[in-house]
Amino acid sequence: MSVNEKTAIDFILSDGHLHDAPQGRILMETVGKQKSIIPLVMDKAYEDEHTRYIAQRLGFYPIVPPKSNRKNPWDYDTELYKRRNEIERLFRLIKGFRRIFVRFEKLDKMFIGFIQLALVYLALRSGNTP
Repeated sequence: MSVNEKTAIDFILSDGHLHDAPQGRILMETVGKQKSIIPLVMDKAYEDEHTRYIAQRLGFYPIVPPKSNRKNPWDYDTELYKRRNEIERLFRLIKGFRRIFVRFEKLDKMFIGFIQLALVYLALRSGNTP
């Protein structure tokens, strides 16, 4: 996702009880290697060395603050990290669709289809179309 885009480029559906970082690594591998370095804003759930290594290997520039108990903390772009709220707002917008929030669809394939439809609608409404 470029800095100016405000929509998802890909997502995966996972069980609610799974930890975020392994799922994030799977998602990054699914998206694949980038042609140019792209900032990837992540929260502290993704600050482990392995996740950051995968992000860098795939051409992302990880923007994630180190946890407060890190022995060797790193610098990160604090101004760009402030934009993480845009990701949270996208989740809120998606959950604004009752069919998704309540999860009427019991089949994962149908549920994913309605999430994709919501993302297309939100992109068209905001003018973020290619």
